[in-house]
Amino acid sequence: MAAATTKLLLSDLASTVKSVPSNYIRPISDRPNLTEVQISDGSIPLIDLQVLDGPRRLDIIKQIGQACQHDGFFQVKNHGIPETIINNMLSIARAFFKLPESERLKSYSDDPSKSTRLSTSFNVNTEKVSNRRDYLRLHCYPLQDYIHEWPSNPPSFREVVAEYCTSARGAWGLQRDYIDKALGKHGQHMALNYYPPCPQPDLTYGLPGHTDPNLITVLLQDDVPGLQVLRKGKWLPFSLDYDFRIGYRPHTHIHNFESLAICLIPNTFIVNIGDQMQVLSNDRYKSVLHRALVNCDKEHISILTFYCSSPDAVIAHAKDLIDERHPTVYKNFTYSEYY
Repeated sequence: MAAATTKLLLSDLASTVKSVPSNYIRPISDRPNLTEVQISDGSIPLIDLQVLDGPRRLDIIKQIGQACQHDGFFQVKNHGIPETIINNMLSIARAFFKLPESERLKSYSDDPSKSTRLSTSFNVNTEKVSNRRDYLRLHCYPLQDYIHEWPSNPPSFREVVAEYCTSARGAWGLQRDYIDKALGKHGQHMALNYYPPCPQPDLTYGLPGHTDPNLITVLLQDDVPGLQVLRKGKWLPFSLDYDFRIGYRPHTHIHNFESLAICLIPNTFIVNIGDQMQVLSNDRYKSVLHRALVNCDKEHISILTFYCSSPDAVIAHAKDLIDERHPTVYKNFTYSEYY
């Protein structure tokens, strides 16, 4: 047991222990709690981007705006990223985390300032309780500045990830209007998250409740759900076909899970608003708390693309959004100050 606890990565530790190590166990008041799950119609907006460039463009833009105002999260379909690129990205992420320990550790670093690094939890240097995930963090825009830093194993890793992040950037059209100018030399980061099976998932988190500090986040995940969103003080899970398969084994008095989950549709993306977008919109758009739970039987892969300001970009509200009914909410600040 002592030798096992010296493992740098959770994925290598998890296979050697049959219970959750003490440094991953949350205080009782800060654990996943099924009684906090929201009973609702389980709907968040599903937006069809295929018609964005047609006669319904203004209607789709309005739908996106309303989703940003009222939900902070929405799903998109017909986004233009081919299914083969999506599947290749999920496959290469899984293949990376299945590499031998010695090969994966070539990318390991606990220095948060590194633009390419494999690490575990969130910040191993400062946190008191660890999160049950490993992750590979990549900067990927401009692509030519970072691709040489990425892992070269599996052999197709750089090619597959570059194709995915380039396709994703094009799909969201991040070259337009006010936001593009406000971001400065803006960046695109990715996090490939790996959550191994957990024998006691009610004691810990993959990631606890948080908002994203960046502008916009785009999530691709496999068919093992984990994401939950806070709505009206209750946690609302995402799941496939309304099947509540989040991973912890529910207590017997909790039932009717089929009515609780947001339907997660294959080959769609989940988009959420980050803190910087909330500031740019002067609080009209909402950056919403969300968390990742772990599964008792299955590993889970999620791939997040973060769109960020440059560190020296001054974050300020759009002046057109200020009037008598909507006074200024935030002082100006740089992204690096916030982060």
